Amino acid sequence: MAAVMPPKTRLREMIQSGAAVPLVLLAVLAMIVVPLPPMALDVLFTLNIAASLVVLLAVIYVKRPLEFSIFPTVLLLVTLMRLALNVASTRVVLLNGHEGHDAAGQVIASFGAFVVGGSFAVGIIVFAILTIINFIVITKGATRVSEVAARFTLDALPGKQMAIDADLNAGVLTRDEAKARREEVREEADFYGSMDGAGKFIRGDAIAGILILFINLVGGFLIGVLQHDMSAGDAAETYILLAIGDGLAAQLPALLVSTAVAVIVTRVSRSQDMGNAMFGQVFGQYRALAVTAGIVGFVGLLPGMPNLAFLAFAAGLGYLAWVLYKREQAQAAQQAAVAAREAVAGAAAGASNPLAELSWEEIRPVDALGLEIGFRLIPLVDKAQGGDLMARIKAIRRKQTQDLGFLVPAVHIRDNLDLPPHHYRVLVHGVPVAGGDVHLDREMALNPGQVYGELAGLPGKDPAFGLDAVWVQPAQRAQAESLGYTVVDPATVIATHLSHLVREHAHELLGHEEVQALLETLKKAAPKLVEDLTPKTLPLAVVVRVLQNLLAEKVPVRQLRQIAEALVEHGATTQDPAALTAAVRTALGRFIVQEINGMRPELPVYTLAPPLERILQDSVNGNTAALEPNLAERLQQSLADCVQRQEAKGEPAVLLVPGGVRGVLSRMFRHGVPSLQVLAYGEIPEDKRLKLIGSIG
Repeated sequence: MAAVMPPKTRLREMIQSGAAVPLVLLAVLAMIVVPLPPMALDVLFTLNIAASLVVLLAVIYVKRPLEFSIFPTVLLLVTLMRLALNVASTRVVLLNGHEGHDAAGQVIASFGAFVVGGSFAVGIIVFAILTIINFIVITKGATRVSEVAARFTLDALPGKQMAIDADLNAGVLTRDEAKARREEVREEADFYGSMDGAGKFIRGDAIAGILILFINLVGGFLIGVLQHDMSAGDAAETYILLAIGDGLAAQLPALLVSTAVAVIVTRVSRSQDMGNAMFGQVFGQYRALAVTAGIVGFVGLLPGMPNLAFLAFAAGLGYLAWVLYKREQAQAAQQAAVAAREAVAGAAAGASNPLAELSWEEIRPVDALGLEIGFRLIPLVDKAQGGDLMARIKAIRRKQTQDLGFLVPAVHIRDNLDLPPHHYRVLVHGVPVAGGDVHLDREMALNPGQVYGELAGLPGKDPAFGLDAVWVQPAQRAQAESLGYTVVDPATVIATHLSHLVREHAHELLGHEEVQALLETLKKAAPKLVEDLTPKTLPLAVVVRVLQNLLAEKVPVRQLRQIAEALVEHGATTQDPAALTAAVRTALGRFIVQEINGMRPELPVYTLAPPLERILQDSVNGNTAALEPNLAERLQQSLADCVQRQEAKGEPAVLLVPGGVRGVLSRMFRHGVPSLQVLAYGEIPEDKRLKLIGSIG
């Protein structure tokens, strides 16, 4: 035989499963059509007052508005219950009012006689004051705040989503944390949108209270005089007291709920099951329940009040508050015990291991761009010793920022005793990428390719471009220039090398923060474009990858508006960075060709021989190409020869290929043939004339 579930357990499961909420709704709606006895009205009016107190105190005690995300629905239920009570009490007052002041229950009689002292004028004045406070002050102000909060919350929604995407792309948030943050932002907008409409419930309830009062006054007086043959004085005394008591019994909870609305309209939400939210959020605050129990119990002790109803509710609320308090104290004690054990274990570990005293502050962030120098090169950065390298680096940053289209990060210069005295090296994100040797007491004479004599000095190489060079004495400068050499000082050597490396590694220096700053700048001129771009069309990470791809192919990102428009146009069909990069390059075709060839009307190009073109198209698989090593080597050598011939003529070396293989060839020969420009057919402007120089076979 199945075990019989205790009534308390069944009630708890019913509440937690959400079945209680529909039952409460049905019961509230039933009050409108089913006549209620006066005792039932006493219980329901007491329940209404207690529920309003619980709602108000729960709003006050919650730490965040999302902890009371069910509040708009609670507001609807409380308002509906109050209106149903007004209908039920109006029916009882009009049907049984001629029997005396107690005909509609002790709560209405007590509010009509005890609260206002049995005076008609006092009752009407008190009711008018409460109505003015509720309708004009609290309800109107709460409605206005709800409208403003909803508008500002919805306006800030795109910015908050972009900030979450930026934190996700920067690694500050995990994917799960970002998902939870997006859900919280969405529910915050839903919450304030709901509150904007829910405020109208309170405003309508206040108006309904005024109308119901006059209906009871006029209707009761006419019914008493015409139907029950009461005198005008008796009818006025009876029905006015009943109407005032009924109105005050309804306006007091309405005032409490209106105050709760005004308190919470500046606070957000999260999605929860309605039954769990009602049980956990409304009745989960033991302090609210305890204070409510005390207030209800005190009211129940007053003479003339329905003691049984108030004291019973006070006892129930007090017991529930005590249970919740004990549960919270037990959880707090358990957490304190766990924290104490962890502290003891940590202290023991720290005593046995001195390294445990270290903190995360010992880990310093890595600089995006750094320059380390040997101790003999310190005068270059010391203004007191005439060093001007800092000023040159500042000028380089300004120039590269204008050329590349984003703010080049600051160069952090440090001396490194582990380096040779005359050596320097450049670091990108803490990793050395290049270096060189300079001599402070000499100048570098560069061989541009054609000189008319030899120079005595220390042989060397230009660290930026690999040209042959000689380190000469400053007195030999005039002689070197007369022989065709280009003479530069040590600071210029380092500055030129740094400038070259910034361009070479620009795609590594552009990160999520830089792209976010670029989009914020573009947003001032084209807000709708940026809103449509991210996160609506593409995640910020994809936009960053596309811009990095452009910089890796020596395409500046100055034309950010055109880039954004191309991404918005093609981002709806694909999120592949390679495909989007190709689409952006096509949109920037005129700009790219001008960067390569200037304003010259003709663009000299090489093309692929048809057999080789077919081989490459067949070998391309996604973003890679499976070429036979010997073929790749021969192709690279052929391209290098073409570049050399073009450079000898002072013309750019451009290889024109189909769009499907352009990206693969560009990555394949980017480092082996750095001067080669690989363009797709679709990137050539229609008005640009092509000059075919040869075919690569």
